[in-house]
Amino acid sequence: MSRKVTAIAHRGASSYAPENTFAAFDLAVDMGIEEIELDVQFTSDSHIIVIHDDTLDRTTDSSGEVSALILEEIQLLDAGTWFDERFSGEKIPTLDQVFDRYKDDFRFHIEIKLKKSKGLVSRVFDLIRKYGLAEQTTITSFWKQWLIESRRYAPEIPTGWLVPMGDESKWDDSIIEEALQEGFTQLCPRANLVSASLVRSLHDNGFNVRCWGVYDEELMIKVAESGADAMTLNFPDKLKKYLVN
Repeated sequence: MSRKVTAIAHRGASSYAPENTFAAFDLAVDMGIEEIELDVQFTSDSHIIVIHDDTLDRTTDSSGEVSALILEEIQLLDAGTWFDERFSGEKIPTLDQVFDRYKDDFRFHIEIKLKKSKGLVSRVFDLIRKYGLAEQTTITSFWKQWLIESRRYAPEIPTGWLVPMGDESKWDDSIIEEALQEGFTQLCPRANLVSASLVRSLHDNGFNVRCWGVYDEELMIKVAESGADAMTLNFPDKLKKYLVN
């Protein structure tokens, strides 16, 4: 059993504060968490903002496509009240703002969300290099083409492939061969598929193993006991507590 599994705050400490906001990231800092996961999208004027969905409906007081608004319009939105009135007025940050605020606090796991988002990967890397964060950033995606582009544009920055796509999809060992062929650093299996034998196989092939889809404490314990290196979860404080017991 691994007692060294790393807690990565998924969209910040998002069980307790609105995801992908300063409130959620600040809380992760307060919890002593050293790694966060976040998602990036383009505004219509090509600014990189930190938001999961490609629409505004779920996490703001607005609606419609994220890519339809310019940054100035995005920054007027309330990204906190949907979660709790206490977070009224919380804003959608830019990736630039997140790097500036937390560059000394976190290792960053940045997920490229959309299948079609031309130019986003290279722009993200430009910001990573601007802040000197290449050694503390991993790029992740379900879409293999973004990781291939990442390897070409910035081979020094680790890449993590989120696999397999879809909540009902099954593990297929061909994933390992594809990831080896492309030179990816990390494989990220869905938590409910992980096992000690799968983790051993991935380690034997040279991959760092980080699990996603850790929706409850039962899955959290399963991943911790599998020998995985890390997991993203909305309640990183519970993993920290589990690991010291």
